[in-house]
Amino acid sequence: MKSIKYWIEAMRLRTLPVSVAGVVAACGYALLDGTFRAAPAAICLTFAVLAQIASNFANEYYDYTAGLDRAGREGPRRGVTEGDITPQAMLRATYAALGAACLTGLSLVAWGGWWLIIAGVFIALGALAYSAGPYPLSRHGWGEVAVVVFFGVVPVCLCYYVQAGACGMTVAMGSVAVGLMGANVLIVNNYRDCADDCAVGKRTLAVRCGCRAVRALYLVNGIAAVGLTVGVWRGMPAAARIVPLAYLGLHVALWRALGRRSGRAINPLLGLTACAMLAYAAAFAVCAALV
Repeated sequence: MKSIKYWIEAMRLRTLPVSVAGVVAACGYALLDGTFRAAPAAICLTFAVLAQIASNFANEYYDYTAGLDRAGREGPRRGVTEGDITPQAMLRATYAALGAACLTGLSLVAWGGWWLIIAGVFIALGALAYSAGPYPLSRHGWGEVAVVVFFGVVPVCLCYYVQAGACGMTVAMGSVAVGLMGANVLIVNNYRDCADDCAVGKRTLAVRCGCRAVRALYLVNGIAAVGLTVGVWRGMPAAARIVPLAYLGLHVALWRALGRRSGRAINPLLGLTACAMLAYAAAFAVCAALV
């Protein structure tokens, strides 16, 4: 049973709402336009979660082999670093999860065409490029940009496309909004780990720009995300507009809490930021279904 616990920890369940939120947001836009299709949406959801798990596994394995993780770190426990999971097992699990994601994604060809295979290859390479390769994005300050692309733009636009057969500017703006919210989850993670990352030479955005700057970016990202979707909310009943206002209120509260905490005390804020993102996407989808 302990081994199962270690693998569940390695999946980083607190972060999985990030991949779910993109698909849910895309479904919201499809519901709003009357193009929602349950089957491709469900496949997109499965693909997104598997791809994120693969990326999380890869991050743990490649950070360990690069000597960037330490036992007793401030963040959540790392099974490989602590000796609970062997590096070889983590590497096998990384490619097993990635393979399962790719096989799942192949079925989307029936709705989106063969060009989706190219998109799938791009996503698979992105899942690995975050932590591996000659220029790991997470170690050079590009992690947040990668999140905007791979957890915002790509999942929202692709999931909407396989349902509607096209993707316009409104959905594209919404995809960037989702990406900015997702980037905030990584900002919390890197804000917490700034000292540890600096000590081992990991040049995250927090290390490069400083904790004060990335905390300010956290605030700006949330506000910008709502701003990018304000046009959609204007087209909904007045009662629905409480959703973006509620999100902004929670977002500011989390931003303030981030400035008052350090070390392990920040860990709950990571999960809350991810859950706030998913709640926003889910509330949008519900409101879209009711319009």
